[in-house]
Amino acid sequence: MKAQRLLLQALRKPEIVVGLPDSRMEDLMVVAERSRLTATLGHRLADAGILAALPGRVRRHFEAAMIEARFRSRLIRWEMNRVARALRPLDVTVVALKGAAYLLLDLPLARGRLPADLDILVRREDLSRVERRLTEAGWRSAELSEYDQRYYRRWMHEIPPLRHPQRYVEVDVHHALLPLTARLQADDELLWSSVREVSCSRFRVLAPEDLVLHAVVHLFHDSDCANRLRDLVDIDGLLRHFSARDRDFWHRLTERARAHGLERPLTYAFHVGRRLLHTPVPAEWLNPGRANPLLRRWMTALMCRALPPSAPDDLDLGAAAARWLLYLRSHYLRMPLNLLIPHLLRKALAGKRH
Repeated sequence: MKAQRLLLQALRKPEIVVGLPDSRMEDLMVVAERSRLTATLGHRLADAGILAALPGRVRRHFEAAMIEARFRSRLIRWEMNRVARALRPLDVTVVALKGAAYLLLDLPLARGRLPADLDILVRREDLSRVERRLTEAGWRSAELSEYDQRYYRRWMHEIPPLRHPQRYVEVDVHHALLPLTARLQADDELLWSSVREVSCSRFRVLAPEDLVLHAVVHLFHDSDCANRLRDLVDIDGLLRHFSARDRDFWHRLTERARAHGLERPLTYAFHVGRRLLHTPVPAEWLNPGRANPLLRRWMTALMCRALPPSAPDDLDLGAAAARWLLYLRSHYLRMPLNLLIPHLLRKALAGKRH
């Protein structure tokens, strides 16, 4: 069994880890680390009552990852505190996205998750004031070329990343969920009309359906899908959590996707999640986008090859080909060809110079 399959089985059914030979356990830990899922798997093992029974070296490896995840979450919470303090004078709505939102809502999937940065969303008309206030409070933009600055500010859905010199968390300030040049766009007014307050917090969060759809488009429309299993685990966790608490969630989610025009990426997420993680999507809701069956099967096959991580010594040409095709697709979806081709040529030449 390949290490990728072993990781998927362990995420679905942690009990299979019991009694694994040392070599297979080593494979599992390597691919879990490459996927940034070690702490997530550790929590699942602990919840199943298995972690304490594992060999000491293995148990300590998972426990260390869980400690690191808690530390990373504290860093994000502190950065949120600092951002909230800096933006206090402004009368603007600030929405926490992705990992920050999961922490604010205390969602089960936040346990063990390794948040890399703080993502926030503000209205586009508030963007310059928010950026100026954060800059005045000490955050600094990454040093970028004039072209890259223009690329972010003219075409992307966020400004260049900000970082405070005293801390290590990057702050990504978004004004949309997808690049301005992307072929799909969420309905901004629909999005903003449904944001929700969080008790005792300066930040708001997206509606549950929009939380799912943001995670879906982030993975299935705005990325190349290479080694992005963790993002699929996020989507799986969101779907399980919200559907377990609301019997009408699947209906509302698919209707929301139609309202935003995001049915196709949601269809891909449903099918890939069912295949890799056994996400419990009811059969009647599986195809909200009514995608061409051949295209859907082809995209599902590509994504199922690309998402799981490859072991360091595993020469998987099929996975490499799938990732290359999805890399091309992600750029094609992100920008029209008249912008994309000059952009890729410029980046290729810049890479050669370095």
